[in-house]
Amino acid sequence: MLSGNNSTVNKTFFEKAGLPRQLLFGYIGIMIFMMGDGIEQGWLSPYLVSHGMSVQQSATLFTAYGITIAISAWFSGVLAEGYGVKRTMFTGLILYILGTIGFVGYGMPGLNYPLMLLFYALRGFGYPLFAYSFLVWIAYSSPRQQLGRAVGWFWFVFTGGLNVLGAYYSSWAITRFGHLNTLWTSVFWALLGALFALVLNKGSIKKETAGGSQVKELIKGLTIVKEEPKVLLGGIVRIINTTAQFAFPVFLPMYMAKHGYETTQWLQIWGTIFTANIIFNLIFGFVGDRMGWRNTIMWFGGVGCAATTLLFYYAPQIWEGNFWMVMTAGILWGACLAGYVPLSALVPSLVKKDKGAAMAILNLGAGLPVFVGPAIVGLFIGSAGDAGVIWILAALYLVSAVITRFITLPDNAKTSHHYSNTTETIQL
Repeated sequence: MLSGNNSTVNKTFFEKAGLPRQLLFGYIGIMIFMMGDGIEQGWLSPYLVSHGMSVQQSATLFTAYGITIAISAWFSGVLAEGYGVKRTMFTGLILYILGTIGFVGYGMPGLNYPLMLLFYALRGFGYPLFAYSFLVWIAYSSPRQQLGRAVGWFWFVFTGGLNVLGAYYSSWAITRFGHLNTLWTSVFWALLGALFALVLNKGSIKKETAGGSQVKELIKGLTIVKEEPKVLLGGIVRIINTTAQFAFPVFLPMYMAKHGYETTQWLQIWGTIFTANIIFNLIFGFVGDRMGWRNTIMWFGGVGCAATTLLFYYAPQIWEGNFWMVMTAGILWGACLAGYVPLSALVPSLVKKDKGAAMAILNLGAGLPVFVGPAIVGLFIGSAGDAGVIWILAALYLVSAVITRFITLPDNAKTSHHYSNTTETIQL
């Protein structure tokens, strides 16, 4: 009797939280894997420059890394659909480990730049195949009325691992193990994450379409935008979503320094922004399922980010010397950034079949900002200055809100669950 009650309580908890119970270990695995992947984000470039490499060489290294991430992000959805989610995730794990071994074992010790370039680019193929393929698993396995929350949990563990736990762990590990040994530990975290996501995680995928060849699935990753143009619109919105995230670190630390904020203070602000972001990833998953996915993206994501981008930039001038007001403005931007979370539920719900192909476009949109953001800074900061770049980024957010207005589900339903209920009512 007690066992039955406990089962009911647990079921109710997972349903209310919107967390697919059968994928719990998968979520844990994604967080652990991404923590390992985020180990070097905050210190690798300064380390390389301090050991004799030029800033241009470091920038090229990260550009190559960003390109392979974008390519891998696109392939992740269609490979997960045609090749299988677990196989695609395992392939990502192998590429990540091989890239890490080559980069840390052969490139880094003697700063052999050609080898570093080759293996760091190879490493970039790893995490999108591992992490973004799991989004396809979520899209197929989650009840439609919980899908917004389910993807909110994904971005919670993804960002929490990459931007929060990875940074905190590396700041601790570097002082105890050294830089190279800290990089080596990323292999351990990747393997531990894979143990949770691929071995302990017992969830299965119930696909709504008959399988085809891998070649056909790859072709669908391109043709899906012709069959359903709204998927392309979703991909464009996804690019705009995190473009500022990769643009800000290129010039805002120097801007903040002009207004009296040291590098350590900037890092504290940046870290706190993403701590708030992972919390709001969950909140906006709930909000999206109730208020509607498109409405949440438009108002909290697009309009909210446009306003808070400007507020974050002008805060050091409005509240000169007030660290906490600048921090608060940054937290508001990080919170609104999470307003785009329902996009991962909206886009695959536009199609009844080939959700992997739809996710491929969305994942490509997640990978492209890695170099789109810095490119905007490089193109416009000379002529428009810091303020000009900020206004361009704010304008892009407003453009994304306008585009989202046209990404509609059938009968303008708020979520696919609303559409399903409407259809059932009509049939009855």
